[in-house]
Amino acid sequence: MSVEPPGAARADLAAALAPLRDAPGAPRWGDPARWHLTLLFLGAVPPGLLPDLTAAVGEAVARTPPAVLRLAGAGRFGSRRRPQVCWAGLDGDVAVLTALAGRLAAAARALGLPVEDRPFRAHLTLGRWLPRRPADGDLPDRLAGYRGPPWPLREVSLVRSSAGRHEPLTVWSLTG
Repeated sequence: MSVEPPGAARADLAAALAPLRDAPGAPRWGDPARWHLTLLFLGAVPPGLLPDLTAAVGEAVARTPPAVLRLAGAGRFGSRRRPQVCWAGLDGDVAVLTALAGRLAAAARALGLPVEDRPFRAHLTLGRWLPRRPADGDLPDRLAGYRGPPWPLREVSLVRSSAGRHEPLTVWSLTG
């Protein structure tokens, strides 16, 4: 399940990121057109469970109050010496997104689907450092003061990923 920031928010972040794209030790940057916030990652879902999962996700999304979010700041997963992922953070009504991610995880667990047992941390993956390549783990610090435009949380998507492609299966609009 994921949330896609609107085009204007992605464009603003892409412009802020532009000076870092060719920096020595930069990660392999993702395509801004494909940037999204993953609320819950599930591996292969048996086709027979997909209708129940879709219904459970719909119920979880329906209980989501209005929220305004903003892409803000940056960080990394992995150590400074061996960074793995460069990400942008969020601010605004992040608690609403965190609660939604919790409801989605609970819905998947109730169907017997395996769910990672770690706290949800709202972030947007900007790029990944390749193993055994020069990596500047301090690079995300250059975006620490970034604050993008605010945007309302409008929809949540159930997405199938295959061979690097993302196909929305169902999209729920949030009406508040």
